[in-house]
Amino acid sequence: MTEEEKQHDLTKRKFYKAEQEAGFADSQPKTTPQQQDPAYRLAFRDTDFLLREELRPVRFQLELLKPDMLLDEAGIGSTFVIYGSARIPSPDQAEAALAVATTPEKKAVVERLVAKAQYYEEARKLAHRASSCGVVEDGKRQFVICSGGGPSIMEAANRGAQEAGAESIGLNIVLPHEQAPNSYVTPHLSFQFHYFALRKMHFLLRARAVAVFPGGFGTFDEFFELLTLIQTGKMKPIPILLFGKDYWNRVINFQALAEEGVINFEDLELFTPVETADEAWAHVVKFYDLDCG
Repeated sequence: MTEEEKQHDLTKRKFYKAEQEAGFADSQPKTTPQQQDPAYRLAFRDTDFLLREELRPVRFQLELLKPDMLLDEAGIGSTFVIYGSARIPSPDQAEAALAVATTPEKKAVVERLVAKAQYYEEARKLAHRASSCGVVEDGKRQFVICSGGGPSIMEAANRGAQEAGAESIGLNIVLPHEQAPNSYVTPHLSFQFHYFALRKMHFLLRARAVAVFPGGFGTFDEFFELLTLIQTGKMKPIPILLFGKDYWNRVINFQALAEEGVINFEDLELFTPVETADEAWAHVVKFYDLDCG
C-alpha cells in the first residue's frame, strides 16, 4: 500500500491504526517522570513486558501468526519440507572436514560423515526438481522448498531451489551457539523461532511432501512426530521420502518395532525408502498425479 493509499484509508476510518498511534506516541517528548516510566509505554511496543513469563501464550500466538501471515502474503500454498543433518559436509567440503580429524577415532567418525556427502547433492537435486516444476494451484505456489534454514542438508535444499530460480523458506531456531540462516534462503521467507513446538508446527502446516535425510536428534524428533501425526490420524497421509536405507536400518530397527507389537506392520508403509532425488520426486508426482515429471 502506497503512502497516498494509506492516507486515503485513514480518512475512511473512525479510529487511527495501531501503527499510526505508535507513531504519535514515539513523536511525543518524554519530559515528565510519568512519560519516562516503562508503565507508560504502549503494551505492544514494550519488549520488556512482552518477554514476561505471563506473556508466553501471547508469544506463542505471535510465532504462529507471523510466519503464517507472511507465507500467505507471499502466495505460498504448500511446501516440500526437507529434514536432515546439520553436520554432513558438501562434497567440496569433504577434504577440509577430514583434515581436522586429530585422532583415529575422530577420523573414523568424519569419514562416515564424508561418506554421506552424496546426500547433500541429492537434497540439492530434489529441491531443484521440485522448484523447477513450478506447480501453481488456485493462484498459489505449491511444493515450495522449506528447510530448517541452517547448514548442510538444509543448505543444500535452499541452494537447489535458488539454482532453479525459485524462492525457498528457512525456519531457523534461536540456539545458545550461533546459527545464522544459510545464504540460499529467500530473505523475506527467512524466519526465526524461539519455540521448537511452533517451528515444528510450521514445518507441517503447509507440507505436501517431506524428505528425511540422515540426521541426528533433531531429524529424529521431526521425523517421528510426523509419523505419529499420520499414524494417529491427526494428519492426512503425505509422501514421506526416507533417504539412506543403510543408514536408517543401522540406527533404527523399524522391523523390530513391528515385531514387538508397539507399532503395526502397516505403519512401516507410512514412509518410502529412496536413494535418489529422481526416485523421490517420481513418487511425489505419482502420489499427486502431477503433470510434471
